[in-house]
Amino acid sequence: MLTVTAQTIPDDPEFIGQAEASRIVEIRSQVTGIIKEFFYREGRDVKKGDRLYQIDPVPFKAAVASAKAMVAQAEARVVQATQHFARVKPLLAEQAVSQKDVDDAVAEDLAAKASLESAQGQLVKAQFDLGNTLIIAPISGLIERTRFYEGRLISAQTDLLTIIHQVDPMYVVGNAPESYLLQRRRELATKKVRRPDLYQLKGRLTFVDGTTYPHEGKLDFASVGLSTETGSRQGRFVFPNHDRVLLPGQFVKIRVTGYTRTGAILVPQRAVQQGPKGSVVYVVGAGDKVEIRAVQATSWQGTQWLIEEGLRVGERIVVDGMHRIAPGAPVKPVPAAENGPASVEKPTDTKTKSDL
Repeated sequence: MLTVTAQTIPDDPEFIGQAEASRIVEIRSQVTGIIKEFFYREGRDVKKGDRLYQIDPVPFKAAVASAKAMVAQAEARVVQATQHFARVKPLLAEQAVSQKDVDDAVAEDLAAKASLESAQGQLVKAQFDLGNTLIIAPISGLIERTRFYEGRLISAQTDLLTIIHQVDPMYVVGNAPESYLLQRRRELATKKVRRPDLYQLKGRLTFVDGTTYPHEGKLDFASVGLSTETGSRQGRFVFPNHDRVLLPGQFVKIRVTGYTRTGAILVPQRAVQQGPKGSVVYVVGAGDKVEIRAVQATSWQGTQWLIEEGLRVGERIVVDGMHRIAPGAPVKPVPAAENGPASVEKPTDTKTKSDL
């Protein structure tokens, strides 16, 4: 016999999740040109700043040289215009030149300075293009195979060269169905279940072969609403992945930890039997007589069933010897051992008494 008690236990829901890279960066060229060389080994790790591609720099070096020459010409024009204005301005007071001559000198000075600014802008653009002929990795991660090889003409900001996946840390995305969300909301409102702040929830992973991931993750994003396609709310956990065990696209089970259930009733597995209409237990009632009670056994907690409905704290249930009892029969209750099989005491009258 076991007396029903209420406990506070972890209440960890489990969902199907899928791993994905925490950052995915597409590598494209910012200039149009011919691929002269690519440097990385496909499918391997690259570090931020590593060289990936070299676009033929010769045309861009020529453009820089031309832009520098234009800047030099513009600077010479500015000097000439400034000097001319300095000469004609004092002559206006002596009426040696007309007002129009002075105005023309001012306009020429302004135009020369504007031309210099334009030439300097062209030089900046040419230097920027030349710098972008060497394409480097913007992040560290695993790099895919290249889409193009040496000799291929690629268009600026159009052709996708390759993709880098940042896999440390790694995201695992799971979806909680609406039915679960509604039930959990009711349980939280009635204080049947408690949890910390949403973003203090943790995650534990189990792989398809049953092995567990050694590192714990934490929730870092929950979608604002439900998906119109699946009717579920998405949650994203971030996990360390130094040893590259998690791979993008991998399916796992994610157990969300941090919830606790108060007033939980747990009974040993052997105490719950399957009747014609569902789960039942044998309850020792008044006069130590047995009755069959339908219960709602919802989930496993180790070797015990969590009973949602059908039992109350303080009631006594049979945990062993059910094959020797019948509804309405008197029994002699014997307390069950805390660990291992229930203790049994033989009845004084084997016709009317049963062991528990």
